[in-house]
Amino acid sequence: ESRESGDAQQEVVTEDSVAELVDEESVDQTVMDEGRTERTEELDVNAGFVSLADILEENEALLDRAAAEDGDTSRMSFMADDWKLILVNKQHPIPNDYEFTLANISPTQQCDERILPALLTMMQAAQEDGSPLVICSPYRTSDRQENNFANHISRYMRAGMSYMDAYDLTARVVTIPGSSEHEIGLALDFVQTDHYALDEAFEDTDAGRWLAQNSYKYGFILRYPRDKEAITGITYEPWNFRYVGVEAATVMHDEGLCLEEFWTSFLHSGG
Repeated sequence: ESRESGDAQQEVVTEDSVAELVDEESVDQTVMDEGRTERTEELDVNAGFVSLADILEENEALLDRAAAEDGDTSRMSFMADDWKLILVNKQHPIPNDYEFTLANISPTQQCDERILPALLTMMQAAQEDGSPLVICSPYRTSDRQENNFANHISRYMRAGMSYMDAYDLTARVVTIPGSSEHEIGLALDFVQTDHYALDEAFEDTDAGRWLAQNSYKYGFILRYPRDKEAITGITYEPWNFRYVGVEAATVMHDEGLCLEEFWTSFLHSGG
């Protein structure tokens, strides 16, 4: 899979520009929960669950490479054409000429090869702290994203929703195909060995708490925070993390910014 990011700066979506979303109170919570359960089952069938031991079995040399590539947070300068900071969302789909190279996390999972050392370092640190992480969904093909999106629409329509309402609700819990950071290998979903569901309860697990407190140290951010839903257009997902590099992740953590807000503050005017 290969695409290449252009040099032009991306426009930033603000709260005012986000399309009106479906009122969650009008939706049967059972339908929402079943949709998330269906997604978890799909992930299990398609990619399995991968632990640190699985990754080391694939490539033990990554440990040395990761140690050599630790981020330097002293510069704090950002460029709009930095691959780590590409803004991908409903308003900014993946550029047609965006290029990246995939690397194997395990025999069943892949990600952008440039984030693999940092990912391994983070997983090793979590395990040493007694909060081992398990990857359940990193890179996804465009076809898989399209199927996942369509399956959710069908489920909501079977529950009695109109197509448009089903589409709007699906777009809140599954990123629109062509606009998912999973499709460029920069986003990953995490679970832990005794909690495999992709649900809000993950925030109260050891792995969820560890990620919330420490992921930025390794260049990863919680992509869809609870209090930023009107900006990101996606419901809170405590399991979904995106690589942006240590410098940017530190700023976003310290200032409480989501990626869209970071673009507004640091890159929209030229960085």
